[in-house]
Amino acid sequence: MAEEKTFPMTLEGKEKLEVELEELRTTKRAEIIERIKIARSFGDLSENSEYEAAKNEQSMLEGRIKEVTNMLNHAEIIDNGSIAADEVAIGKTVVFQEDDDEPETYQIVGAAEADPFAGKISNESPIAQSLVGHKVGDLVTVETPGGEMQVKILEVK
Repeated sequence: MAEEKTFPMTLEGKEKLEVELEELRTTKRAEIIERIKIARSFGDLSENSEYEAAKNEQSMLEGRIKEVTNMLNHAEIIDNGSIAADEVAIGKTVVFQEDDDEPETYQIVGAAEADPFAGKISNESPIAQSLVGHKVGDLVTVETPGGEMQVKILEVK
């Protein structure tokens, strides 16, 4: 049997997923069931777009519930206690700079909690893969879809 994929994440990320799962199972599920009931009352289901939309939404919701449940069941909480304070690792925040550009700051997290707009990038992203294991002061070559870029690690926290 194939080995189950684990989902590295911070404790904060796991707690966020647990809250989301509870919300999906209780509030969201109840809302959709109510919408299906109302749409059913409109009569003929073969031409009932409200019913069709509610059933599709229910299907997507159940898919998300399965996905989140799977991530939580296979969560691997990141413990950086044994990693040097100035070394880039999952769960840490890194500040780096390309040439004379403005410094960029990102927290490296597991794919399950990645949110680039909130400054959280996946450990599976090209930037994170290039930076993990390096230390403050290192010059790192990052392979991106747009080509290579050289960055200097300024800070790890």
